[in-house]
Amino acid sequence: MSVTKQYPKGISILVTGGTGFLGRRIVEEFLAPDCPVAVLAITVFDVKESVIPLSSKVRFIQGDVRHYEQLSDACKGVDAVIHSAAIIDWGTKSEEEVLSVNYTGTVNVLRACREHGIRSLVYTGSLDAVFTGKPLVDIDEAQPYPERHQTVYCRSKYLAEQAVRSLDHGSVDWVVLRPSDIYGEADPYHIGSLIDMARKGFYVRLGNGRSKCQHVYVGNMAHAHVLAVKALLEKEPGVAGKVYFITDGPGTNFFSFFDPIVTGAGYRIFPKNLWLPEGLAYAIGSISEFFAWLIRPIVRYYPKFSRFAVTYTCTDFTFSSAKAEKELGFRPKYSQAEALKRTVEYYRKQRD
Repeated sequence: MSVTKQYPKGISILVTGGTGFLGRRIVEEFLAPDCPVAVLAITVFDVKESVIPLSSKVRFIQGDVRHYEQLSDACKGVDAVIHSAAIIDWGTKSEEEVLSVNYTGTVNVLRACREHGIRSLVYTGSLDAVFTGKPLVDIDEAQPYPERHQTVYCRSKYLAEQAVRSLDHGSVDWVVLRPSDIYGEADPYHIGSLIDMARKGFYVRLGNGRSKCQHVYVGNMAHAHVLAVKALLEKEPGVAGKVYFITDGPGTNFFSFFDPIVTGAGYRIFPKNLWLPEGLAYAIGSISEFFAWLIRPIVRYYPKFSRFAVTYTCTDFTFSSAKAEKELGFRPKYSQAEALKRTVEYYRKQRD
């Protein structure tokens, strides 16, 4: 049974966080001429308006996932929900804000799906739900959750994922997609910080260069969401109620992966090969957090250079998308060469 046959006029999709880095690309993939899903309408739901793809099929509703009535109104007449709204945070936001958006917001999405009879939900999860702070090499989706999470962000994504997994399959069919580190044009998490460091003339890498992590191009991660929606709507056997890791390349060192993007965009890396040992970096992170704690009664400051950031960057964390390839038919829509070319060109133009 194809989506087109089941929904002859096409489907209506709600994308929470649809103006964000990933959400915007998800919308673009559903609007692409080669999209395997016939789309009638896309509702973009987000807290702040931003540039979204121009199309008669797209409407924007400004709202907050923490406010149920706003979310419920946006869900009217929807066939499928992609819940990608979240605070992506390593310690710069308060615990209350992270939990209220990432966990309470997800609970609201689940409630809205049940109350409006929306049968298909794709939740954008996180690797951090299973991050232990210790090396995890070539793991799969059977990896258990840690007894203790490293940060409130990790805990919030775990709690949200657990809420999704507790759904009654008879009411809502769901899929959880756990992306590896997402990169690409307008990357708000990695590339901008590295370019800023290069601009300042002193480029420092953490660790010894041997730790490996996974990456995925934002276009390929968006494509995975399209495939997940398609599989749920077509009732592909064995897909509903599953969690999938998504990546599009082998494990590489964080800095070894991003350095060519920085230099390709026209920035000079100096010193060329300065690596800050993990122990020293961890100590600096501790001092940074202690300073933030001291001044918190006066200024609420959350340092980006934290012990968690050091641990995450310097610890092996690798897996594959074998399960998604087998069950969702996931293959990178964009080759790594094309993805890197697009990313470099974007940042080169930004420099000009």
